[in-house]
Amino acid sequence: MLDERLVKALHVSSLREDELHAEREPHVLFQASTIGALLDGAYEGDVTFAELAEHGDLGLGTLNGLDGEMIAVDGRLFRADASGAVGEVDPSQRTPFAVLTWFEPAVGIEVDDPISYDDLLALMDAHLPDGTVACAVRIDGWFESVHARSVPRQEPPYRPLAEVVRTQTVFDLAGVEGTMVGFRFPDYSEGLEVSGYHLHFISADRSRGGHVLGARARRATVRLDVSTDLHVELPSGVELASASASKQVHEALERAEHSG
Repeated sequence: MLDERLVKALHVSSLREDELHAEREPHVLFQASTIGALLDGAYEGDVTFAELAEHGDLGLGTLNGLDGEMIAVDGRLFRADASGAVGEVDPSQRTPFAVLTWFEPAVGIEVDDPISYDDLLALMDAHLPDGTVACAVRIDGWFESVHARSVPRQEPPYRPLAEVVRTQTVFDLAGVEGTMVGFRFPDYSEGLEVSGYHLHFISADRSRGGHVLGARARRATVRLDVSTDLHVELPSGVELASASASKQVHEALERAEHSG
């Protein structure tokens, strides 16, 4: 079962693709499928990127076939391929997992001195209002380094995500200006979401990007949008009740999201 704390604190609701309608509510997260389904190899979603764009202007995800890392920023949707090269996503393509929101930040933090990735995450935690369950994140700045990854497109029969990341491409971007976007969810959201901070990066010239594994910022402007609702679109065969946290899910997420 989905953790009751998450359902109550974040007002989680589910819907199917044929129930989708454009939303412009602030502080609401829209998610296509669940991270648990992605972990199991469900790499074919039914939501197009044109439909996804009706639910937010900032976010992250991937493409069908696990074909790269998706970064949504300023209402534009980009894909970082296995080499980290970035291009815009064709609106007709579909996603097996993505999270978007209409970004309206209430918290701002200016970072004027070099800071490690772990210290940056801790700084954001320290500035979140008491009782925050989830939030959207945008970090604009100059980064001394960004340690990132992407994965090559997969072909059926699909392997679990923890196996796929063994073939991931890991790369470092040095002395780069750009933007990190993503979300923070609580530990008890695992199965539905990636717990903790999940961030993707795109350079200011929109040429390079990927899933963030680590970084060091020289200076940065951090903005946080505390979320109150989560609307989850469930493809055929995916159920919200099955998106439960477990030791196996946690270990699989650690391998899939933080290895490299």
